[in-house]
Amino acid sequence: MLELGILYGLAALAANLPFLTERIFFVRPTADKGFAWRAAELLALYLLLGALALFLEQRFSPIHAQKWPFYVVTLCLFAVAAFPGFVWRYFWRRPGL
Repeated sequence: MLELGILYGLAALAANLPFLTERIFFVRPTADKGFAWRAAELLALYLLLGALALFLEQRFSPIHAQKWPFYVVTLCLFAVAAFPGFVWRYFWRRPGL
């Protein structure tokens, strides 16, 4: 059960990471990172976290086959988890900071 809580915490953190830094994929610094880069990072982190979840599921039980609705719902939940970072980046902060 602890692994599941850690996974949820990692998902919440990973969903907000693209909105907290101006570096592209956390490596290359830029002056102004656009929303398309942030969306690409969000998708990459979703896939990375999904791979981690698949590894943990394989470690503890047989893998359950999932169809496309499962992945659409989890992607939407990941996007909802990114809402605080989105609000902080685009609505809360003063322009130029």
